[in-house]
Amino acid sequence: MNFDEHKPIYLQIADLICEKILNDAYREDERVPSIRDMGSLLGVNPNTVMRSFEYLKTIEVIYDKRGVGFFVTPGAKTVVKSIFKQSFLNEELPLIVKKVKLLDIETEVLCNHIREGLKAG
Repeated sequence: MNFDEHKPIYLQIADLICEKILNDAYREDERVPSIRDMGSLLGVNPNTVMRSFEYLKTIEVIYDKRGVGFFVTPGAKTVVKSIFKQSFLNEELPLIVKKVKLLDIETEVLCNHIREGLKAG
């Protein structure tokens, strides 16, 4: 995984897990890879992964069964979608709007591109 130097690694790992939940790679009440396995897979220290898991526990996306591992919380997909949506609307969209204004892109052209993108993917 290529990490962004402008965002803490543990949050990037948390985002990766959240994306896997949104894509149904990890489903409700399903076990996620262990801290050690995730660390090995991503090439990071297990302590960093543990920090990611602790963060995800605090926002109720995963839970742990003592001695068994970590599991996706029922309703996690809804929680993740809500968090990601707010992040997009508050952080990413204002940058897009700024660039649209800067480049003087017409609203209709932008909407057409969005529609085409949604159809394709």
